[in-house]
Amino acid sequence: MNRMRIALLGLVILCASCKKEEEPKLATGDWLAKIEVSESQKLPFEFTLSQNEDGNYVMKAFNAEEVVTIDEFTFNGDSINIRMPVFEGHIAGTYTAHQITGEFIEESKERRVPFVATHGKQDRFEVNEEAAVNLSGIWETYFDVNTEDEYAAKGIFMQNGNRLKGTFRTKTGDYRYLDGVVTGDSMKLSAFDGSHVFLFLAEVTDSTLNGKFYSGNHSVEEFMAARNEAFELPDSNELTYLREGYDKFDFSFPNANGEMVGLDDPMFRDKVVLVQIMGTWCTNCLDETRFYVDFVKNNPDLDLQIVGLAFEYAKTEEKAFEGIQRLKEREGVPYPILLAQYGTSNKQKANEKLPMLNHILSYPTTIYMDKNGQVRKIHTGFNGPATGEKFVEFKDEFNKTIQELTSDKGQKAAETK
Repeated sequence: MNRMRIALLGLVILCASCKKEEEPKLATGDWLAKIEVSESQKLPFEFTLSQNEDGNYVMKAFNAEEVVTIDEFTFNGDSINIRMPVFEGHIAGTYTAHQITGEFIEESKERRVPFVATHGKQDRFEVNEEAAVNLSGIWETYFDVNTEDEYAAKGIFMQNGNRLKGTFRTKTGDYRYLDGVVTGDSMKLSAFDGSHVFLFLAEVTDSTLNGKFYSGNHSVEEFMAARNEAFELPDSNELTYLREGYDKFDFSFPNANGEMVGLDDPMFRDKVVLVQIMGTWCTNCLDETRFYVDFVKNNPDLDLQIVGLAFEYAKTEEKAFEGIQRLKEREGVPYPILLAQYGTSNKQKANEKLPMLNHILSYPTTIYMDKNGQVRKIHTGFNGPATGEKFVEFKDEFNKTIQELTSDKGQKAAETK
């Protein structure tokens, strides 16, 4: 009897080990993913897969100069789940060694987009003919044309042969690193950054663009553009301001311990304060947060305190704080982030939380206050690294502003006003 039990146990172990050996391993190297944004259109992006010293998979997704590193993979049989590095989105589906099939899912936003990836070196977009035009330069652009929601943007493109890269800036931020081609008289640009799923398609001439902008499978906007090297958007420092009747900015929101925190907290005393209105779901906010993290790290002796006010899609307070904590850990955020709102990022509701502002036009928005608590500037949106010269211009302006606010000279100037 004992011999029979031992034999059966050995058979179970052998079968289990055989099953484990039969589970497919993802092929390393180059892959091409396609996300279905409509019945007729798919958004492509390239990525590589490798394995680190511990045997864990590392995915690097590419958009022009941007590299998004994704390193949280879980497997169960032939099922796979790939979690984005900061944002809540994840890819869930099934896999073989050379293919992943499933969906890109963002639960809080109730969005699911079909996803397929195949192994092997492939072009992001097919190029069937030489580019008919060179789109390098500045383009005055309008999205949602001929609707009440029409808005302006500034297209900034660099083209080399068929290869095209660049971005669109709006008055509230930018569409980050766009990567693609011009083939014949067609422009094709895409980006996947772990949150946004962007596809831009247009018919082009030497002086005009006419096309469609797909944001996941939940939004399609028509856009048109014309060359205009002199075009500029409104000043981002003049869009948001204190309402008449208010001479101070204030807030009171909970931290992860349930403690209410406001500007009367000792951490803000005798400090220049930057209040960052943001969300953990927002890629422009992530760009801005990374900039602030580096600035604080490189300037530890400044009398400066940053605080984030997070407006979250997460359905519960617990999930919202989980997202905040994940951002702080993954990006090394040294300053506090309070939960201002959860369940929606609706800007009208956000305005109800901060009634002293004329409006919250954009995530992110940053309020600059001097050591006396006086609002000295409000900056709407963020021009991130993808905007090139505009990002450099922002950094120079930021450094100058902080230097002025933290210096004795800047403080005396404020007190005489």
